[in-house]
Amino acid sequence: MTASPPRRAKFPLRLDRFGDTAGTASPSLHRPQRPVARAHAAAGRDLPPSGLGLDSAGVRQRMVDRLREGGISHAALLAAMATVPRHLFVDPALVTQAYEDTSLPIGHGQTISKPSVVARMIELLLSGDNARRTGGLGRVLEIGTGCGYQAAVLGLLAQQVMSVERLKALHDKARELLAPSRAHNLRLVYGDGMLGHAPNAPYDSIIAAAGGASLPQAWLEQLAIGGRLVSPVHDETAGRQVLVVVDRNESGYRRSTFEAVQFVPLKSGRER
Repeated sequence: MTASPPRRAKFPLRLDRFGDTAGTASPSLHRPQRPVARAHAAAGRDLPPSGLGLDSAGVRQRMVDRLREGGISHAALLAAMATVPRHLFVDPALVTQAYEDTSLPIGHGQTISKPSVVARMIELLLSGDNARRTGGLGRVLEIGTGCGYQAAVLGLLAQQVMSVERLKALHDKARELLAPSRAHNLRLVYGDGMLGHAPNAPYDSIIAAAGGASLPQAWLEQLAIGGRLVSPVHDETAGRQVLVVVDRNESGYRRSTFEAVQFVPLKSGRER
């Protein structure tokens, strides 16, 4: 059965302003940023969802059920991912793969991360001290807006989201895709993500969609006391990226390392 064409449906976020100024090791390997050519090839092999239109809550629920089976348990996070229509954030030619657990190209050499990776990183944020105390993510800094999908999910779990993107074309694309949602708590920033976004610091939660050899000092300085940072970082010893969690408390920073991941390299500056 051919899936119904995607509709630019609204979802329960409101967006009224944008800025123009972005443990224990697990054996699984998450690959949220596969090379574009591989993502295209995988999209061609995967079977599309069948029997329901892509704008149906049932299709999103199937994705959420798989996330739950994979170990994601935070109820509010699962509800947020069941709400945001991921198919609106992918290339129209690939919408039939929108709810499969795969990364997909979004242009400009970038991909939208796998739902399981988005959920894993956000659930780690929700396990931080401030998030457990307040029941939400508080003030969030997202490094790497991409197409805006993760920002939309974060917006349902946070008091405020500041999302920084260094590629102007992607920043503009995310603005267009998120505009129908009218999220009052979501602001997009075109800027150098390595610098964070000092004007709105400190942040209770910081999440990055790109990884470098180390964590930028600006991120650590902009993390609030009791806050948590989740980011990929290159591990020279292992020769690969790993997921790193940093908690800040009154006495300093505590760092934990989790499973291997594969994100695009973290870069400085802005590109038009």
